[in-house]
Amino acid sequence: MVLKGISPVISPDLLKVLAEMGHGDEIVLADAHFPSHSICPHHIPVLRADGITVSRLLKGIAPLLELDNYGVVPVVMMEVVQGDTADANVEPDFRRSLGYEGEIEKLERFAFYERSKKAFAIVATGETRKYGNIILKKGVTPVQE
Repeated sequence: MVLKGISPVISPDLLKVLAEMGHGDEIVLADAHFPSHSICPHHIPVLRADGITVSRLLKGIAPLLELDNYGVVPVVMMEVVQGDTADANVEPDFRRSLGYEGEIEKLERFAFYERSKKAFAIVATGETRKYGNIILKKGVTPVQE
């Protein structure tokens, strides 16, 4: 699907999910290591974006999704497990792709999984970097007439 002004990495299913989300709903962009299907309750859709990095998806989503600014932190990432290593470029890369300079909440691995179970949807991506997961909380979309 190709539409004017919408990145080709945004599938019809993802576009539908973004449109159906309401204020305060959250979407998880999960890396290729994330247990998307096994932790996800049956009522939450798991969309596939195989071969597409989280950064590319963030660039496509950023113009379409208003982040929540009602006194909450609208961006969440998984905290690096003690003793593990992570690519230090993941967070700066995600910030650049999203065009976001605000606070990012960090959650312990299993707390991140629990939060993901309550998301509106999970997008299983082709992101291969460890800790390449991010949760976005939708805000109030400005209406332009």
